[in-house]
Amino acid sequence: MKKLSFLFISLLTAFAFTGCTDGLDNIEYNPSNGVILSAPVSAAETSSSLTVTSTMNGNVGVVLKKGFCYSANVQNPTIKDYVVDADENFSATITGLMGGTTYYIRAYVYGDSRYVYSETFTVTTGVASLEEYVAPAYVDNYVDIAAWSSRGKWNLANVHDPTVVLAEDGYYYMYQTDASYGNAHLAGGHFHGRRSKDLVNWEYLGGTMKELPEWVIPKLNEIRAEMGLEATTANSADFGYWAPCVRKVKNGLYRMYYSIVCPGTISGDGTWSERAFIGLMENDNPANNDGWVDKGYVITNASDKGLDFNVAANNYENSYYKWNAIDPSYFIDKDSKHWLIYGSWHSGIALVELDAESGKVKAELPKPWGTTGEEIAAYGKLIATRNMRSRWQASEGPEIIYHDGYYYLFLAYDELSVAYNTRVARAEHIEGPYFSMDGTNVTTNGGDILPVVTHPYKFNGSDGWVGISHCCVFDDGNGNWYFASQGRFPKNAGGNASSNDLMMGHVRKIRWTEDGWPLVMPERYGAVPQDKIEESELIGNWEHIDLSYSFGNQKTSTQMTLTEDHKVSAGPWAGATWSYDAENQVLTANGVKLYLQRETDWEASPRTHTIVYAGYGDNNKTYWGKKSK
Repeated sequence: MKKLSFLFISLLTAFAFTGCTDGLDNIEYNPSNGVILSAPVSAAETSSSLTVTSTMNGNVGVVLKKGFCYSANVQNPTIKDYVVDADENFSATITGLMGGTTYYIRAYVYGDSRYVYSETFTVTTGVASLEEYVAPAYVDNYVDIAAWSSRGKWNLANVHDPTVVLAEDGYYYMYQTDASYGNAHLAGGHFHGRRSKDLVNWEYLGGTMKELPEWVIPKLNEIRAEMGLEATTANSADFGYWAPCVRKVKNGLYRMYYSIVCPGTISGDGTWSERAFIGLMENDNPANNDGWVDKGYVITNASDKGLDFNVAANNYENSYYKWNAIDPSYFIDKDSKHWLIYGSWHSGIALVELDAESGKVKAELPKPWGTTGEEIAAYGKLIATRNMRSRWQASEGPEIIYHDGYYYLFLAYDELSVAYNTRVARAEHIEGPYFSMDGTNVTTNGGDILPVVTHPYKFNGSDGWVGISHCCVFDDGNGNWYFASQGRFPKNAGGNASSNDLMMGHVRKIRWTEDGWPLVMPERYGAVPQDKIEESELIGNWEHIDLSYSFGNQKTSTQMTLTEDHKVSAGPWAGATWSYDAENQVLTANGVKLYLQRETDWEASPRTHTIVYAGYGDNNKTYWGKKSK
């Protein structure tokens, strides 16, 4: 199985966590202390700010503090959410709001060791113009709020291997691998969730699985006994909880496939790692985070080497397992067939058909070993591999979508701490063959996929990002597509020896090229108004990145200058010409079509909006860029 190096160092005792959420798990909420609050009312409003007032009556002499709690997601916010203090008139101005966003606001007072809240006031800010645009304010370096007690402020902090579904209630729900800076998540169960209405402000929901499912250890011991091995001595804390995939099946039915990684090895002398399981949970309403019901075992690792599992631990190319049962992706194709796509680092990516009613494998599964591939065919068929001859290849995290006649297979390449990058291939049929943009048939021939979709990078004024992959891809039902993944800080950023364990959830927009390939935007989504981009705005300096593959290296930007006479006067394309298709927002420079989008400039201080581009050039190279201020 893949060797992960999660260096989640327990640093919680070393942090000086501050802010209003300290110790909140022990606070008694909303009992009576004799104070009666009116619901807030709003006075002056703009797209980014509003003034609210409230009144209090009753036992006001006990009041030590008063203010307002607000959130874009939590309908009954508390002081675990955003807070602003009130003045002597019980009034306050809330700033830094996103335009066109619904906010929930409650007045609160603290006194007699109690917090008391008013009814909720709901208000929607006006749609911002570019001049009024307020960028997201949450911090990327979230060390100061990494503790479990500060989880109400996490937003997209501590996100790893995200999966996103748009539910019936209009919320996007996100779930993830168990991973966090300082292991803060350990207090809250497994496969943690959060939700958002706008893909910018995320409400933390907590774990969806409270403990190891009852079937896991008995199933593991059943297989071990059949293999002639002793029962496991592991306990529930030793298991890994990785890489869920959530999908809406229909109204009132949501499925989450998840990975349980078993500890230990499959023989006493440590020849090869223990297997993993993929299981299934269902829910009729993801708003009920405790409503996920476990449906049990789906599939496990399969081997075509029979019971000859004494493969040397470092003989990766000849590993015992053919399929590695982690990183599930669930997809319902255009013909309403249900499929499970899974695999990591071994022979490649497998596809197996599911029964639509149960969500389990449609074929009867034999014992998970045989002496030929045919004997374990029920465990899936190969749809993508980097190397037909090796069983140790750095690809994982499959994600399939359907768009305009093609099935697109996104894959994570290389190790996750720094080098992680994303590739995409496509096929006319879900079973393949899948082709790289350069024509490589990665199903029947194997080979590296192009194009590179994301890659470690750095714009000026920041540490940049590494480990950007294991994506989910989803749309809003209105033709807008998004790419979500983890992003990690580089190693030793800012002198923090554990900075690479800072994992921020990234959401990016996707644009599609004229020949149908997805382009992921270089800056994260921040709900920037999409005013028409005028040609005059393109003149000036750009930060240009050649995002071509380079193992473990952050690709850095160089300055490229576009002049008014349609020349490229500086940078790697100096001497070339440029033109602009304003209708389709495509800049062509040096013969490369660069697709434009207005996005947040996350590196600017203060953050603001800018114009970015992404494009594919000759030799299937990928280019990213953003307009310099």
